[in-house]
Amino acid sequence: MWLRLGVAEMRKLLLVVAAALCSAACTTTVAGTPKAAPTPTVTGPSGQISQYFGNLNVAGSKGPGPQREFLRETQHPDFTGDLCDLGDLTLREEPAMSTLRRDAKWRPQGGSKPRGDVYVVAVSVSVLRNGAALGEQIGLERLVLLDGKVYGFAPCPTG
Repeated sequence: MWLRLGVAEMRKLLLVVAAALCSAACTTTVAGTPKAAPTPTVTGPSGQISQYFGNLNVAGSKGPGPQREFLRETQHPDFTGDLCDLGDLTLREEPAMSTLRRDAKWRPQGGSKPRGDVYVVAVSVSVLRNGAALGEQIGLERLVLLDGKVYGFAPCPTG
Protein backbone atom coordinates (compact mmCIF):
# COMPACT_ATOMS: atom_id res chain seq x y z
CA MET A 1 0.00 0.00 0.00
CA TRP A 2 1.51 3.31 -1.04
CA LEU A 3 0.81 6.59 0.63
CA ARG A 4 0.39 9.74 -1.36
CA LEU A 5 2.40 12.42 0.38
CA GLY A 6 3.00 15.97 -0.64
CA VAL A 7 6.51 17.40 -0.87
CA ALA A 8 6.31 18.98 2.63
CA GLU A 9 5.07 15.78 4.26
CA MET A 10 7.76 13.73 2.45
CA ARG A 11 10.49 16.05 3.76
CA LYS A 12 9.16 15.72 7.33
CA LEU A 13 9.05 11.94 7.04
CA LEU A 14 12.62 11.79 5.69
CA LEU A 15 13.86 14.03 8.52
CA VAL A 16 12.19 11.79 11.13
CA VAL A 17 13.67 8.63 9.55
CA ALA A 18 17.13 10.22 9.28
CA ALA A 19 17.01 11.32 12.91
CA ALA A 20 15.95 7.86 14.05
CA LEU A 21 18.73 6.19 12.04
CA CYS A 22 21.34 8.63 13.32
CA SER A 23 20.34 8.20 16.95
CA ALA A 24 20.37 4.43 16.60
CA ALA A 25 23.75 4.46 14.89
CA CYS A 26 25.32 7.11 17.11
CA THR A 27 24.75 5.53 20.51
CA THR A 28 27.64 4.16 22.53
CA THR A 29 27.45 1.54 25.23
CA VAL A 30 29.69 1.92 28.24
CA ALA A 31 30.52 -1.16 30.26
CA GLY A 32 29.95 -1.16 34.01
CA THR A 33 27.30 -0.17 36.48
CA PRO A 34 26.33 3.48 36.82
CA LYS A 35 27.02 5.03 40.21
CA ALA A 36 25.83 8.34 41.57
CA ALA A 37 28.55 10.89 42.22
CA PRO A 38 29.25 11.27 45.92
CA THR A 39 27.72 14.28 47.61
CA PRO A 40 30.57 16.60 48.43
CA THR A 41 31.07 17.18 52.11
CA VAL A 42 31.89 20.70 53.14
CA THR A 43 34.66 20.83 55.69
CA GLY A 44 36.82 23.47 57.20
CA PRO A 45 35.66 27.00 57.96
CA SER A 46 33.08 26.97 55.16
CA GLY A 47 31.36 23.88 56.53
CA GLN A 48 31.44 25.13 60.10
CA ILE A 49 30.12 28.56 59.15
CA SER A 50 27.37 27.05 57.02
CA GLN A 51 26.40 24.86 59.99
CA TYR A 52 26.31 27.94 62.24
CA PHE A 53 23.65 29.51 60.00
CA GLY A 54 21.71 26.24 59.90
CA ASN A 55 21.70 26.07 63.70
CA LEU A 56 20.73 29.75 63.97
CA ASN A 57 17.72 29.17 61.70
CA VAL A 58 16.65 25.99 63.51
CA ALA A 59 16.76 27.87 66.82
CA GLY A 60 14.74 30.70 65.28
CA SER A 61 12.11 28.28 63.99
CA LYS A 62 11.58 27.23 67.62
CA GLY A 63 10.93 30.81 68.73
CA PRO A 64 12.60 33.90 70.19
CA GLY A 65 13.76 32.16 73.39
CA PRO A 66 15.71 29.34 71.72
CA GLN A 67 17.25 31.74 69.20
CA ARG A 68 18.22 34.18 71.97
CA GLU A 69 19.93 31.29 73.78
CA PHE A 70 21.75 30.25 70.58
CA LEU A 71 22.99 33.81 70.05
CA ARG A 72 24.12 34.01 73.68
CA GLU A 73 26.01 30.70 73.46
CA THR A 74 27.71 31.63 70.19
CA GLN A 75 28.57 35.24 71.05
CA HIS A 76 32.32 35.77 70.68
CA PRO A 77 33.84 35.35 74.17
CA ASP A 78 35.61 38.75 73.94
CA PHE A 79 32.26 40.49 73.38
CA THR A 80 29.80 38.80 75.75
CA GLY A 81 28.76 42.17 77.16
CA ASP A 82 27.55 43.30 73.74
CA LEU A 83 24.37 41.20 73.57
CA CYS A 84 21.10 42.83 72.50
CA ASP A 85 17.55 41.72 73.19
CA LEU A 86 15.51 41.17 70.02
CA GLY A 87 12.32 40.87 72.06
CA ASP A 88 9.73 38.77 70.24
CA LEU A 89 11.61 38.89 66.93
CA THR A 90 13.52 36.07 65.29
CA LEU A 91 15.95 36.05 62.40
CA ARG A 92 16.34 33.82 59.38
CA GLU A 93 19.72 34.23 57.74
CA GLU A 94 20.71 32.83 54.36
CA PRO A 95 24.42 33.19 53.62
CA ALA A 96 25.85 33.35 50.11
CA MET A 97 28.67 30.95 50.93
CA SER A 98 30.43 31.66 47.63
CA THR A 99 31.25 35.12 49.07
CA LEU A 100 32.95 33.75 52.22
CA ARG A 101 36.47 35.11 52.73
CA ARG A 102 38.94 35.94 55.50
CA ASP A 103 38.79 39.47 56.89
CA ALA A 104 41.92 39.80 59.03
CA LYS A 105 41.71 43.60 59.41
CA TRP A 106 38.11 43.86 60.66
CA ARG A 107 37.31 45.17 64.13
CA PRO A 108 33.84 45.65 65.63
CA GLN A 109 32.82 49.30 65.77
CA GLY A 110 34.65 50.86 68.70
CA GLY A 111 36.31 47.56 69.61
CA SER A 112 39.55 45.71 69.28
CA LYS A 113 40.31 42.85 66.92
CA PRO A 114 38.62 39.67 68.11
CA ARG A 115 40.75 36.64 68.87
CA GLY A 116 40.56 33.97 66.18
CA ASP A 117 40.22 33.97 62.40
CA VAL A 118 37.62 36.50 61.21
CA TYR A 119 35.51 35.64 58.16
CA VAL A 120 33.00 37.78 56.29
CA VAL A 121 30.07 36.52 54.21
CA ALA A 122 27.16 38.18 52.42
CA VAL A 123 23.88 37.33 54.15
CA SER A 124 20.20 37.86 53.45
CA VAL A 125 18.51 38.47 56.82
CA SER A 126 14.75 38.19 57.31
CA VAL A 127 13.29 39.64 60.50
CA LEU A 128 10.27 37.66 61.66
CA ARG A 129 7.56 38.02 64.27
CA ASN A 130 5.51 34.87 64.92
CA GLY A 131 6.85 33.44 61.64
CA ALA A 132 5.67 36.42 59.55
CA ALA A 133 8.31 38.46 57.74
CA LEU A 134 8.56 42.08 58.86
CA GLY A 135 11.51 43.02 56.71
CA GLU A 136 14.56 41.81 54.86
CA GLN A 137 18.06 43.16 54.50
CA ILE A 138 21.16 42.07 52.64
CA GLY A 139 24.52 42.83 54.18
CA LEU A 140 27.81 41.46 55.39
CA GLU A 141 28.20 39.40 58.54
CA ARG A 142 31.40 38.64 60.40
CA LEU A 143 32.02 35.35 62.17
CA VAL A 144 35.11 34.15 63.99
CA LEU A 145 36.62 30.69 64.09
CA LEU A 146 38.30 30.35 67.48
CA ASP A 147 39.53 27.09 69.00
CA GLY A 148 37.52 25.05 66.49
CA LYS A 149 34.20 26.82 67.17
CA VAL A 150 32.31 29.48 65.21
CA TYR A 151 31.36 32.62 67.11
CA GLY A 152 29.28 35.53 65.98
CA PHE A 153 28.20 38.94 67.12
CA ALA A 154 24.55 39.13 68.14
CA PRO A 155 22.69 41.70 66.05
CA CYS A 156 21.22 44.79 67.65
CA PRO A 157 18.20 46.53 66.18
CA THR A 158 18.80 50.11 65.16
CA GLY A 159 16.17 52.71 65.82
